[in-house]
Amino acid sequence: MLKFLITGKQGQLSLAFAELLKTRGIEFLALGRHDLDISDLNSVRRVIAHYKPGAVFNGAAYNDVDKAEENRETAFLANAIGPKNLALACAEMSIPLITFSTDYVFDGKKSAPYTTEDPTCPLNAYGESKLAGEIFVHESCQQFILARVSWVFGEKGKTESNFLKKLLYWASSNKRLRIVDDQISSPSFAPDIAEAVYSLFKDGKWGLSHLCNTGFCSRYDWAKIALQTVNWSGELMRAKSREFRTAAQRPAFSALRSSYELPSWEESTLRCLSNLNL
Repeated sequence: MLKFLITGKQGQLSLAFAELLKTRGIEFLALGRHDLDISDLNSVRRVIAHYKPGAVFNGAAYNDVDKAEENRETAFLANAIGPKNLALACAEMSIPLITFSTDYVFDGKKSAPYTTEDPTCPLNAYGESKLAGEIFVHESCQQFILARVSWVFGEKGKTESNFLKKLLYWASSNKRLRIVDDQISSPSFAPDIAEAVYSLFKDGKWGLSHLCNTGFCSRYDWAKIALQTVNWSGELMRAKSREFRTAAQRPAFSALRSSYELPSWEESTLRCLSNLNL
């Protein structure tokens, strides 16, 4: 019987995938960082050999883009060495690996959504660490699904790693909000991504893919729809990235062309807000 090992159990994608498996009656074991340090190859081998999963879903990651600039080693351990270790162990035991990368492997200079064939050129340490993880996975195993995602959001998971939840928190205590309109990408609803990777897994469609909701928007556009939906009575104002000092540079345009057809970002945003009972 198929069973999954899930790493990074508190991550948005891991939580969404675990929920999907529950609804399908599929067995899984979800582990957090204190249960399994994926940067330790011996620990990875030991846990996988003991549990004997039919596949590994890696939702563990270091996602603080700004702090990665000063914590490069920590970011690379989680985003590069961790996936490498999982890929090596999965290859040794002949089981598939599902893992994730980011739109931040691109420099944002393109004016149309990025495809899997476009050259990479990360602007920050976070993007560099994720790209290194991609290379290691490609080199270390053959049966893998490596999905680049962007602007992940969902009902579950920490607020600080979810723009939509942060926006609602800001709106709850402010009558005016300034949101940048010069950062553009493709929001990715975690439950939609979980469905997509599960479908790719079932069909044995290994390799690199882009997974995100259809269309793209600026942070301002996204905020406008969300705040209108929850009937926020405050004032939303446009801002530019240069007005906010951040440690890491972000690509101006990092929208992805999804390899798998998913609902529009507007539809999934409304679904998420509805599920949050707002």
